[in-house]
Amino acid sequence: MNINRNPMRAPMKLKLLPLMIVLPLWLSACGGADEPTVDATPAPQAQAGHAEGKEDSGHGEAGHQEEAGHQEEGGPIALTPEQLKATGITLVQAGPAQIRETLPLYGAIAPNAERMHEVAARFPGVIRSVARRIGDPVRQGEALATVEANESLQSYAVTAPLSGVVIARSANPGEQTGDKTLFTVADLSTVWVELSLFPRDVAKVRVGQGVRVSSKEAGLDAAGKVVYVAPFGQAANQTLTARVLLDNPERRWAPGLYVTAEVTLAETTVALAIRNEAVQTLEGRSVVFVQNDEGFAPRKVGLGRSDSEFSEVLSGLKPGDTYVAANSYILKAELGKGSAAHED
Repeated sequence: MNINRNPMRAPMKLKLLPLMIVLPLWLSACGGADEPTVDATPAPQAQAGHAEGKEDSGHGEAGHQEEAGHQEEGGPIALTPEQLKATGITLVQAGPAQIRETLPLYGAIAPNAERMHEVAARFPGVIRSVARRIGDPVRQGEALATVEANESLQSYAVTAPLSGVVIARSANPGEQTGDKTLFTVADLSTVWVELSLFPRDVAKVRVGQGVRVSSKEAGLDAAGKVVYVAPFGQAANQTLTARVLLDNPERRWAPGLYVTAEVTLAETTVALAIRNEAVQTLEGRSVVFVQNDEGFAPRKVGLGRSDSEFSEVLSGLKPGDTYVAANSYILKAELGKGSAAHED
């Protein structure tokens, strides 16, 4: 009598039989799917066509860049007279100019001591009234104060010895005049520029030389002449003083203002020059905007000697060419907008 000690064995065999039949078929199907392979290498003709497309694209890009460069370099910019006036663009004709060899110096504005007067009372007495304050303009002969003399008890006027501005006052009603200075009046129609001169440069500067004085902060620029070179130095900063006389009719050069200056050491005449502010840089080259029948176009120029005001032109312009001397950066910006729009 056979006894089945594992009742589940027979059923398990029955259950595995279909799986053993289906599994080889499934594996065969999977193997068949893996057998075909796809060649990822493009056909030679397709590769050549792709390379040719890249070449054409590169050629088109190069041509585009060449066209853009041509437009940036020579495209004219048309402006109406109203636009020229609104932008402050200044037009100048190229021609000869003086190129200066200069010595840069620094200094400050000071009152012209030869046009300053201290005013005192002629006779000691009591100050009865004061007519002028610090900063007031006065004319020669105008009354500054009224004083009652101690001895005669008569009043007399203390008058301005020259036309100018009251820059100091030490007089008040009721005070005794004594022998003190009551007012200081300065004529500021001319001023001094006190420049610091280092010992190594003393031999270069002499009386009579022209000087260009400027203040960027105040937007001022003027010309004067050296009127004095100190024979002794200052121990505090080891410099000497070179003094420049400067006309100041509008009183814009205020004493105490710091300035820069250029002493003219030599001058050379060049046949063709332009103002420095006219020069702009495009693609690493120096250009100026020249006026033509269609507007304004940048033109490459070769430059030679220069100073703080002019640059010699060696190539690119001819005498009589009209160029933008001031605010040419506006045209450069406009040209950049056109190039950017073309690239887009």
